[in-house]
Amino acid sequence: MPTPELCIIKFNVMNSILWACQIILALAFLYSGINKSILSEQQLINRGQTGVVGYSPGAIHFIGIAEILGSIGIIVPCWTGILPWVTPVAACCFAVIMLLAAPIHYRLKEPRNVATNVLLLVLSLFVAFGRFFY
Repeated sequence: MPTPELCIIKFNVMNSILWACQIILALAFLYSGINKSILSEQQLINRGQTGVVGYSPGAIHFIGIAEILGSIGIIVPCWTGILPWVTPVAACCFAVIMLLAAPIHYRLKEPRNVATNVLLLVLSLFVAFGRFFY
């Protein structure tokens, strides 16, 4: 039977891993969101964000703002303890964004971008699950 000290250590390790994943997600989506909020479609494509091909400037900016807000939502609520349920919801929203982005990159024959989408999807689901249950 595990001792209480062992359970605390496991919890602290899990919490640290979750925080590392949250920070990675926040940085990735913040970078993407800022770019989509301020750059044109062609500038985004030149930077490798080819998933925006064919979208209107308004849609691209909307996605960018949503990614910026999600970056805030995946860190701040859990960090401050104010509305901490927002953190796993933000992670779920990131997962949805990746589920929508991966087929676009697949159709564009961009395996590297698909792999990035899958990685961010897995991290998002891990954070969502971890913050709902730990």
